[in-house]
Amino acid sequence: MRTEMMGTNNSHHLAIRVYYEDTDFSGVVYHASYLRFLERGRTETLRARGIDQAALYGDGGAGALSFAVRHMKIDWLKPARMDDVVSVETQIGAIKGASLTLHQRIRRGEEILMTAEVLVALVADGKPARMPPALRAKLQPNDSF
Repeated sequence: MRTEMMGTNNSHHLAIRVYYEDTDFSGVVYHASYLRFLERGRTETLRARGIDQAALYGDGGAGALSFAVRHMKIDWLKPARMDDVVSVETQIGAIKGASLTLHQRIRRGEEILMTAEVLVALVADGKPARMPPALRAKLQPNDSF
């Protein structure tokens, strides 16, 4: 499967094939599997922007930074099925002092299967942390994508 940044809206697209392990007994994608797909989309979006989450966390000592999902709003519209190839689209929304909103959707071709709005908080030592300027700069829209 491939990952790429596309379009003028700075959306990232990640292709994912649906496997048997992602489905329920009827061959339809189990609702919690979508959360894994969305997480992969967010991770690859950050990676495409030069953000290495393992490096942010470092050895986990004082000052280690990580993103934690604080809130999700999800609408499941249509089911994905075993062996479908879906596209996880991720777009960065509002960037605030210690949080970031991402807009995501999963498509099968032109069909939108689900949409999600995800609020992630930047955390250090178990508490919200202000976003460092270098990290904030990598999250800003960039026409080169």
